[in-house]
Amino acid sequence: MDLVTSLLNFLLSSFSFLLLSLYFCFLSFIFCLLIMSSKPSIPKGTRDFSTEEMLRREHIFENIKDVFRLYGYQPIETPAMENLTTLLGKYGDEGDKLLFRILNSGDFISSVNEGDLAKLDSGKLSSMICEKGLRYDLTVPFARYVVQHHDEIAFPFKRYQIQPVWRADRPQKGRYREFFQCDVDVIGSNSLLNEYELIRIIDDVFKKLRISSVIKINNRKILGGIAEYIGESGRIVDITVAIDKLDKIGMENVNAELNSKGLSETAIANLKPFLQINGNTADKLKMLNGLLSKSETGMKGISELQTLFEYINNSSLTSEIELDLTLARGLNYYTGAIIEVKSKDVLIGSICGGGRYDNLTGVFGMEGVSGVGVSFGADRIYDVMNQLNLFDDLKGSSTEVLLANFGAAETKYALKILDQLHGMNIKSELYPDPAKLKKQLSYADSKKIPYIIIAGEDEISKNSVTIKIMSSGEQKSMPIDEFSSFFLFEIPKSSWRDV
Repeated sequence: MDLVTSLLNFLLSSFSFLLLSLYFCFLSFIFCLLIMSSKPSIPKGTRDFSTEEMLRREHIFENIKDVFRLYGYQPIETPAMENLTTLLGKYGDEGDKLLFRILNSGDFISSVNEGDLAKLDSGKLSSMICEKGLRYDLTVPFARYVVQHHDEIAFPFKRYQIQPVWRADRPQKGRYREFFQCDVDVIGSNSLLNEYELIRIIDDVFKKLRISSVIKINNRKILGGIAEYIGESGRIVDITVAIDKLDKIGMENVNAELNSKGLSETAIANLKPFLQINGNTADKLKMLNGLLSKSETGMKGISELQTLFEYINNSSLTSEIELDLTLARGLNYYTGAIIEVKSKDVLIGSICGGGRYDNLTGVFGMEGVSGVGVSFGADRIYDVMNQLNLFDDLKGSSTEVLLANFGAAETKYALKILDQLHGMNIKSELYPDPAKLKKQLSYADSKKIPYIIIAGEDEISKNSVTIKIMSSGEQKSMPIDEFSSFFLFEIPKSSWRDV
């Protein structure tokens, strides 16, 4: 009996131990889940950029800025957030849905009555509790800026602006919720020379970035003439929004969307021939002349395109230029020429786009000020260049020279050398800690710093330096008053300034 009791006690204790172990395993599992769930993250559609990525992005921004400045454009900046009264109604219904709205500070619910809360009408509620939003693009804020500061501006006003914008779109390859735009606009002039200049700017930018591109051009007045021709002039917005999706969803789905918007089968059938016009630019314009001869709006658009292509045909552009009658640019504020650019070598959406807008400042109370501009999509340009390996020859680090650190006495000597390097505009840094030389060399190698200056006791006693060339491992010793001459030949002169 005692044996049975002992056995039962043993089994019970073993079972208790097993339950206790399982319990602690379960707690450990819950704890791990909690740790995993609290791991830092960023919102979908946004990205962190590493040092290497930022150097590449800065390469894009600097090249774009150089071209903008070459043509006399000057920089401005506007706030990340704007009043919703500024943003709403400028991008069409679809654009308004993609606006990120910012909750009013404080007790934003207190001003909403219980009846409105009970209805759960998100559109109405958001207008009550949100007065500001993140900017959707840079063009509408620019129009607001022009109206607000018109007394300070000399017209025509040529500005560029490089800042992030936000859209509550579904994230996917090449499409982000936060992305940078590089805008260039001229406002206060109706001349078609401005459109031509923007096309020259596009060509110069992509030539500098070594991207083969095709520049597609159309005119919203022609699209307006087509809407008149098919008897649907009142539905120009629905037509352009649908046509703008032609490349993505195909003709059949475009027709279905137009039908869902209330266009008749006859109107849709009459639209189809316009979207299938082929031939070179002259052929397309000739066919349009015949079809739109009774449309004053359409004929004006044709005339504007003829003038613009005369400028283009007498130029030395390297990009491919195409008159694309399916190009619509879905934004409502375009009124004249519209432009879109695609990479010829990478299948991705447009990498630049824009057009003429005649009425945008009018919605802010300043009539009769026409503008035209284009926006370069820095993020898509980055993706194109990355796929084409166009960053391979960029330096891995902005630092050109690293000074080794051997201790307090050597640091004083090194700091004088560092001051001299900075005075010559050579990008250089002193390793902050007196670590082993192997560790400092490893740091330089990880940052792809091409030169190391070694100045230890021997160098100080001889008033000299030793320069290690990382690419070859070679070391050169020289008097301290000669090292500047060495870097004069080793580092490109574009890094130097007169000293």
